[in-house]
Amino acid sequence: MWKDYLSGSIKNNRSSGVSIMTAAFISALLLSLLCGIFYNLWKYEVERIRLEEGGWQSRIAGELSEDDIETIKNFANVKDAVISEKKTKDQETVIELYFDDMGAVLQDTPHIAEALGIAPEKVTYHYALLAMYLVRSPQDTAPRLIFPLFILITGMASLSLIIIIHNSFAVSMNARIHQFGILSSIGATPGQIRSCLLQEAAALCAVPVLGGNLLGILICRGLMEMTNSLLGSGVPGRHEAVFGYHPLVFGLTVLVTFITVGISAWLPAGKLGRLTPLEAIKNTGGLQLKRKKSSPVLTYLFGMEGELAGNALKAQRKALRTASLSLIVSFLAFTVMQCFFTLSGISTRETYFERYQDMWDIMVTVKDAEADSFEKTKEIQGLSGVESAVVYQKAAAKTIIAGDEISENMKSFGGFSHAPAESAVQTEEGWLVNAPVIIMDDESFLAYCDQIGASARLDGAVIRNQICDVTNPDFRHPRYMPYVKGEKTASILRQAGREELTAEVPVLAYTSEVPVLREEYASTDHYELVHFVPASLWKEIKDRIAGCGEEVYIRILCGENASLEEISAIQNEAERIAGEDYAAESENRIQEYEMNNRQIQGMMLILGGFCVLLAIIGIGNVFSNTLGFVRQRKREFARYMSVGMTPGEIRKMFCIEAAVLAGRPVLISLPLAALAVWAMLGASYMEAGVFLAEAPFIPVAVFMLGIMGTVALAYCLGWRKIRKIDLAEVLRDDTIM
Repeated sequence: MWKDYLSGSIKNNRSSGVSIMTAAFISALLLSLLCGIFYNLWKYEVERIRLEEGGWQSRIAGELSEDDIETIKNFANVKDAVISEKKTKDQETVIELYFDDMGAVLQDTPHIAEALGIAPEKVTYHYALLAMYLVRSPQDTAPRLIFPLFILITGMASLSLIIIIHNSFAVSMNARIHQFGILSSIGATPGQIRSCLLQEAAALCAVPVLGGNLLGILICRGLMEMTNSLLGSGVPGRHEAVFGYHPLVFGLTVLVTFITVGISAWLPAGKLGRLTPLEAIKNTGGLQLKRKKSSPVLTYLFGMEGELAGNALKAQRKALRTASLSLIVSFLAFTVMQCFFTLSGISTRETYFERYQDMWDIMVTVKDAEADSFEKTKEIQGLSGVESAVVYQKAAAKTIIAGDEISENMKSFGGFSHAPAESAVQTEEGWLVNAPVIIMDDESFLAYCDQIGASARLDGAVIRNQICDVTNPDFRHPRYMPYVKGEKTASILRQAGREELTAEVPVLAYTSEVPVLREEYASTDHYELVHFVPASLWKEIKDRIAGCGEEVYIRILCGENASLEEISAIQNEAERIAGEDYAAESENRIQEYEMNNRQIQGMMLILGGFCVLLAIIGIGNVFSNTLGFVRQRKREFARYMSVGMTPGEIRKMFCIEAAVLAGRPVLISLPLAALAVWAMLGASYMEAGVFLAEAPFIPVAVFMLGIMGTVALAYCLGWRKIRKIDLAEVLRDDTIM
């Protein structure tokens, strides 16, 4: 009998069955896709950390022998112990530890160090890698919020998808309480009804759930391939993403989906167990308000139909909660994301690409070299198509500025009173500040001296005599002024960390004009006093100053209006020349601009995908409820027609519901997005007019119309099912099917 009832129920309630199967398929697909994307993002980040920083979990430094390594390997949880190629500054041996259980790294490493007699400060942990496995230490001050944020977003989206499946079943099953009451009145037990419902759920959802999960995996793989093709291998530091899908991820998504289906089918039987057969038979399954509430705005705008539409939405509030929240969050997130990337693009273009577009065309970085001994300078400067080439290096130094040297302009905003300890330290002689040294090849330094009108000599330094008003928070429009009076004819440079070691260099000029290099000065430390020196002078003083970086930079300017092909050819030749004796890498301005655009597009694609996913979750919930409530809405509208409402008035009521459901996310999100944009404009000191000229009105409007259109489509399909009402049949409707 139950088999006949089950097969008849599925055949005679096809719209309800299709609604459940569709909801199960879409939810399983999106859940699988979401979990797959999350797993691959996590996998990619772990791979990146291991490639860039190594796969070790902790390190121990000290005077360690081979016997100590064997002792470490004998610890139960230690998977391997390897001697690192890099040593500490004190030339101590560093051992990298790998553990079987990541969670025990913070507990086991101190015990290992103690057994070897190593001080706790000689132990370091790979916090970035451990954080990807949710292993955190109180000593790790970095926030590392990206991975927990991904978990939170994935968890919330997954919960929304689970609720969609649950709501689809709840709509269908609760609508049949009346039928179950009739069956219960003729002897059916809650256990038999529960068994029947579970069998029906399995029959309807087995194929959609498995199919949705498999299709989600395929779409996830396609997205990974698209990401690789979009970003390519030209992004520095990016390795190709390799698709992966752990069996546990697949098992978890399928298990969660089936558990949700089972619980959703189980609940109506539990509800029936708390009702007497008479109460169950009395239940008509229609929409009911627990407490009557008026909708003054809708009533004022649309009259009686607005009042009825408001009551219907209130009656469906619980069922539509997921839809409303998902649509609001998706539209708000998409709008804020579009505005953020637009603002970020404007800022990057103004402060970097437009600012430095005449400063460089090609940058070559030469590893483990020194500017004073680099022998390829003339050859690179003589390349065909090269208008200008500067070879330079950076070194860290200190200098002391006495109180009587400070300019009157600087004194006007408080002198060093606003300087943090890492920027300026007061001594008996004056203020000890950072004095970065830019070491230029001799020919470029002489050309720079001619540019500023200074004496063209190779035995002195040019000092950048400029400081910004640190009391002005507007970094986009800084106010510059002279730093020192510029009366001293010599500057004393000091070795950073060992200030007693000094070198006196003649000052050729104080100037606010800097060489044409792709460098920022005093951007993070406003109080630094930059010195430009020729390589020949640096060769004489470097033993006392030290602090020289390990890289030499070559800034190349090509001819005016040089094409990408011409710049690339010069870039390849310059890199080849520099790479004959050194390890070298290069970049060019046009490719970097295009690469920056591709990175932004990639980020917008990923974040936009999450926004669309949230919107699909909400829209799926709208479709599920709109099509699933067909039987209840027929009874509701039949009552309205029995008291004189026309089909046109009912259609108007239906349209009002759709408009409210689609318009609510827009009305709530736009003011919040406007506040967020206002805050971002204030933080970046950008004029509103500059932003509005490039504001993303079209993408936001398309997204908004997409939400409204799909909600309208859902209600249109629902209306097509409801409009053909047989008044007598619907009001009677006491049949089992």
